[in-house]
Amino acid sequence: MFYTSIMKSTDQKTALKAIKNQIRSQNESSLKAKKLAQQFRLASTDVITTELDDKKLFSDAVAKVKPLVIDTIHPVKTSSKLNPSRKNKKNNILQNKALAQFNFSDEFEPNLNQQGPMKYLRDGVDSFEVKNLRRGYYRPDLILDLHGLDQNQAKKELAALLHACQKEHAQCICIVHGIGSYVLKNKVPHWLVQHPDVMAFHQAPLEWGGDGALLALIELKDKYLRD
Repeated sequence: MFYTSIMKSTDQKTALKAIKNQIRSQNESSLKAKKLAQQFRLASTDVITTELDDKKLFSDAVAKVKPLVIDTIHPVKTSSKLNPSRKNKKNNILQNKALAQFNFSDEFEPNLNQQGPMKYLRDGVDSFEVKNLRRGYYRPDLILDLHGLDQNQAKKELAALLHACQKEHAQCICIVHGIGSYVLKNKVPHWLVQHPDVMAFHQAPLEWGGDGALLALIELKDKYLRD
């Protein structure tokens, strides 16, 4: 009986010890859980505080920044009408083309010297210029040879030559009309008289064609004279 009692007492102690260990283990787990929960709360608080601080820093940084105004880009409307510069350029081209195709009249009969060498002096031009042409003072800057051309072709070539004088700053030109049937010999002086740029002309010296050619003095619109 005594042995049995001792065994029971020992079992009870072991059981109590096991219960105590279990309770202690549970308490330790509970403490750990509480500690983890506390650490989580602290960490969450730090994260929230950090986010608030970041937002505050951002707000402070952009507080003085003005919002951008979005501009509306309007496409440039193209107009079919020419602007003044292009219009003037077009008019100049048309004008130059018209001058290059100067319409000489075949019916015009100027009062030219019928005796002696062929010559002409426009009103207001110094008569000394004709003498300069006769003496060969002016040397031709451009020479036009009309040999082999008919009357209409010769007129177009002469108009183009007179137009080119302004571009090339040709003060003196030589027109070689030849003699032949006297058609161009008679018509060329009549055509030259009609052109507003022709100041004077005279039968060319022998070195430039003599009786079969004319030297003409041209008025340059920009007053530029070649050396």
